[in-house]
Amino acid sequence: MFFGLEWYWWMLLLVLLVISVPLKIGFLTWWNKRRQEKKKEKYGKWGDEE
Repeated sequence: MFFGLEWYWWMLLLVLLVISVPLKIGFLTWWNKRRQEKKKEKYGKWGDEE
């Protein structure tokens, strides 16, 4: 097959890709939300300082 890999390796790679994309999107949204909360917390705690 392609690049010397059997069909089941391509299926495995495809499954891993399909699973990893939503997990990555979920992690990035969580990370951004967490970062914004920390920034608000820092701003509220110290007043005008950034």
